[in-house]
Amino acid sequence: MSTGVRAVTGPGARPAPPPGKPFGKLSGKPAGNRTGSAARRRRRGWVTAILFVLPALVLFGLLVLAPILVAGYTSLHRWNGVGPPGDFVGLDNFTRLFRSEIFLGDLRHGGILIALSLAVQLPISLSLAVLLNRRIRGRAFYRLLFFAPYMLSEAVTAVLFSLILSPEEGLANRLLTSWGLQPWTWLSEPDTVLMSLFLVITWKYFGFHMIIYLAGLQGIPRELSEAARIDGAGGWNVFRHVTLPLLGPTVRISVFLSVIGTIQLFDLVWILTGGGPSHASETMAVSMFEYGFKRSQIGYSSAISVVMFLISLVFALGYQRFVLRRDLEGASTAMGDHR
Repeated sequence: MSTGVRAVTGPGARPAPPPGKPFGKLSGKPAGNRTGSAARRRRRGWVTAILFVLPALVLFGLLVLAPILVAGYTSLHRWNGVGPPGDFVGLDNFTRLFRSEIFLGDLRHGGILIALSLAVQLPISLSLAVLLNRRIRGRAFYRLLFFAPYMLSEAVTAVLFSLILSPEEGLANRLLTSWGLQPWTWLSEPDTVLMSLFLVITWKYFGFHMIIYLAGLQGIPRELSEAARIDGAGGWNVFRHVTLPLLGPTVRISVFLSVIGTIQLFDLVWILTGGGPSHASETMAVSMFEYGFKRSQIGYSSAISVVMFLISLVFALGYQRFVLRRDLEGASTAMGDHR
């Protein structure tokens, strides 16, 4: 009786299967079992991922979310830090805050320092980065030299400049005297203390932003600027129309870091001036520390911290939404193209 399968002969011919056994091997498992196995594998993958992420989530909850919630809770109470929070006062701490001339002065000082940083510090950093991006002798040494102040802690920087700006024996006044000028009370006059503080901030952080700009400049192909020069563009036009637009994402990140850092400024101010004289150099962070740890007004101090957090959050979200959005979309598109 014929099996219905004919043997094929010739070179390279495939042998005929045994009677009743077609080519290939069929799985004995039903389709439903295969689907269930795939679902179990996916569940195991999710469990593994969660186990890896869980420590980070726990730390985030303990070190970020919990302090925010505690600060929000205590800001609604009148509390001296001893025992459980005392009287519930609602928004009275915030009302008192925005009626305080001292706190409004803190906001004004922060705004002035931010404006000075954007108008003076960042352009200096960008100019040095453009200069040190060229092939000049000793540029590695100059990069290290300009970046060195950032490697010092804020406490060390503050102590160093408290000696340099000392009214009696400070190096700054000695130089002024040697040039025939009158010595200044750099950190003791309300009219000059904020500018003196800004000079210290600039010395401390200009190297950090310079390195950021250098990293961005080294990502710009040199062929673009060389082509512009061949077309007759001068150095300024090359920088303005080629370099600066391509450096835009780096500049925007630098601006973001500068603003957030100024909002949170504490160490330098506290060690150099303590917020004085007469609150002339006080920032929100210094005011928060002053009321929380020296005056034991924890509720009021927490209200200041909540306002600081909200200002930072609103700025960060708004900056991301309206300024960084194109950069983030461009990065996502580039990643998709590489895939």
